Amino acid sequence: MGFIKEPKGVDFIIESEPLSDEGRKEISQFIKKYKEQNSKINTKPRANRRRTTVKRESIN
Repeated sequence: MGFIKEPKGVDFIIESEPLSDEGRKEISQFIKKYKEQNSKINTKPRANRRRTTVKRESIN
């Protein structure tokens, strides 16, 4: 996959407007709620299992 080149005279830089205090509070509440809901789903720790290799004795 190649790189996308900017055409001459065109910049792909997007400048967004600053957030209002109300917007920041809404986003913070959403993130907090999302983290609370998703942290309860995967609270059980996963056990790491390693394969044990059996050494074979060479027959002479």
